[in-house]
Order: sequence, then structure tokens, then C-alpha cells
Amino acid sequence: MESWVGHEIPRLPGNGLPLSLYDSARRAVHPTRPSGTATMYVCGITPYDATHLGHAATMITFDLVQRVWRDAGHPVSYVQNVTDIDDPLLERAARDGEDWKVLAMRETALFREDMEALRIIPPTYYVGAVESIPAIAEKVRTLLDDGAAYRLDDGSGDVYFDIAAAPRFGYESNLSREEMLALFAERGGDPERAGKRDPLDPLLWRGARDGEPSWPGGSLGPGRPGWHIECAVIALNLLGYRIDVQGGGNDLLFPHHECSAAHAERLTGMAPFAGHYVHAGMIGLDGEKMSKSLGNLVFVSRLRADGVDPMAVRLGLLSGHYRSDREWTDDVLKAGTQRLARWREAAAAPQGAAGAELLAGVRERLADDLDTPGALALIDRWVDATLAGAGRDPDGPRLLAATVDALLGVRL
Repeated sequence: MESWVGHEIPRLPGNGLPLSLYDSARRAVHPTRPSGTATMYVCGITPYDATHLGHAATMITFDLVQRVWRDAGHPVSYVQNVTDIDDPLLERAARDGEDWKVLAMRETALFREDMEALRIIPPTYYVGAVESIPAIAEKVRTLLDDGAAYRLDDGSGDVYFDIAAAPRFGYESNLSREEMLALFAERGGDPERAGKRDPLDPLLWRGARDGEPSWPGGSLGPGRPGWHIECAVIALNLLGYRIDVQGGGNDLLFPHHECSAAHAERLTGMAPFAGHYVHAGMIGLDGEKMSKSLGNLVFVSRLRADGVDPMAVRLGLLSGHYRSDREWTDDVLKAGTQRLARWREAAAAPQGAAGAELLAGVRERLADDLDTPGALALIDRWVDATLAGAGRDPDGPRLLAATVDALLGVRL
């Protein structure tokens, strides 16, 4: 699948700092320790609607991870998927009387446009579920042969993963069984499905149904893959047996990331699947989490169509820490717009405050679990000093622009 167009990233003087991130499994901040090339897998969209600010905040989070790693001298291999076949996509297409393939292609194209506008570094590999189905079916067959999966005895052709084959199941999310059962039912699982060995067993392969698309599965029979195995197989095939970061929104912690890690670990015999499981907070509007069911989404494409500078949107989302659930309001956008204008004014000044000190401070803040509020506060103080005429560094404004561009992804 084709990704979006990237942009040139300024080279900064000196060396960046090692990145530390909060790991959901260990529930603490730990250094990332890439060995050579840093590897990251981030769960992408199910393309049945336009990119909203929750998507944007998540993608900006892992864009920052890329930028800090690159600044520290690490090449980055980054994979993002597109779940271009799944129940929500089929349901939306049926509701609107539209071909599901056309819907997926249109919304994926719009997502790419939004990512380019927000200056998100494109992934090394941008991969759709449909193009990965042969590889996924192969791994499902492997799990069946290994005894880690089973077929339902109801003629449906459905295949499930047996969580008894993953003795560490639950280590990533740190949830009680009762909490897992509640979230499993809420987030696409089927704990009440008859014939399962355990209510938490996740679907690996959905047998063909009348009126639904299906693909050959070899000995599995025709069907399509479950969601969790999709991400596990794509990550394993492109990044290897162990990755540095598995990322997404915090609503993916369970069951999606827990299950995909369990699948990967059973297939490879190696654990943990990721050195860090990293989760971005949710974006809310008027006191509620943005969600399609509530109809309270703010779309990036709508803001762009209304003439909002994508860099102001980016700054608005960066003003809160990535792990926090936070609100999007008119005041957040206004503050981002005003901040962008002041930064651009300072970047155009003939001289400014000490640029090297600013770069060092921003590097330090971002290396500490992506402390963007701290980084923005440092830059604001630098800008205030520069606009007040307190600086004498002729390279300061140029270094401001390069620092903000390279590390925060904001073009001045």
C-alpha cells in the first residue's frame, strides 16, 4: 500500500539524547534500547471515516518517537497497518449503500492527505490487511498445528486462539480477569460466544459468511482474519521477532495489544514481543471522549478546509502530555494559533536568545517520556526573550526554526 509523501528534516548540531518512554506493561518510564535500527509498529486506522483529532494525536505521538530516535542517531524501521477489512468497515458500507472497497480506498487516501499536512514522517512500510491475508492465514495454520488454536465445532469455520497457550496473558495490560472480560465485550470481543474454551479467547479466522467478502485460507477454508493476528503477523514479517515499541491509543491496550503480543510470542517462542508498549491518551470534546458512536468527532480535513493551519493543530495537540486524556476546545486551538504566530515572529528576528541552550533544553524534555508541555514552555520563554530584544545570538532564530521542525515537526 502506498504511504504519504515525506518532508526534509533539518539536521541539528550535536547529538540527541537516548529516549525514555512509559511502558504500559511495567507501568513505569524506562529507557528504550534500540540495537542498531530502532523498530516500531503502530496500529493504524480502520478506514470507514475521516481522520479525527484522536487519530492525529496518536500519530503525532509516535512521530515524536521517530524524531527523537533519529536525532539520537538511530535509523528507524516503522510499520503502520491499515485494517482495510473488518466489521466496522463492512457495517458502514452497508449503511451507506457503498462498496466497502471504495469506502476504504477513499478514507485511506484522505488519511494520507491529513498525515502529510500534519508533517507526520511516513512509515517505512504502510501495509493493508487485505494484502497481508495469505501471510496471516499461514500463521493461523501454524497456531492450529501447534495446538495453540482450535476450530469451533459449529460449522462456522471460525478459528480461535486458546489463551491457555499464552501463560503470561494479561502481563501487558495488568488488568484483572473481570476487567478484561468487560473490555473484551466492549471492544469487539465475543465473550458470550458458545463453544469457546475461554470467554477471552480471541478470533483468529472468521469463516466465510453469505454476503461478506472472504479469501482462500488453504486448510482453514475461505474466510478473513481477526484483528489481533493481523497486526502480529505484519509486525513479525517486517520487523522481526522482537520490536522496540508497539504503539497506539490507550483504548488498544486491551484486548488488541494484549492479544497481538500473545499471538506473536506464541509464534516465535520469544517474550516480550515489544520492549515498550506505549499508549497515547484519548482526545475529548465537551467532556466526552471523541468517538464515532457519540458523533462528536473533530476532523482534521474539516479544520483544514476551514483554513486552520495544520501546524496550529499540531501545537494544540502537543500542548498536553501524550499519555493524558485531554480536551480539545476552541481555546486549545486559539492558543496553538497564537503560539505559532509568536514562534514565527521570533524565527524571523535578526537575532535571538541563545539557540544552543534552547536545543539542549528541548532535547532533554523530549527524551524524558516526550515531555512536550515542558518543551513548549522552554520555547515560549526563549521566544519571549527574543521578542523583548534580550538576545544577541545571530544564529538563534535559525536554530529555533530547525529545532522546532526537526524535533516537534512544526514548520515555522
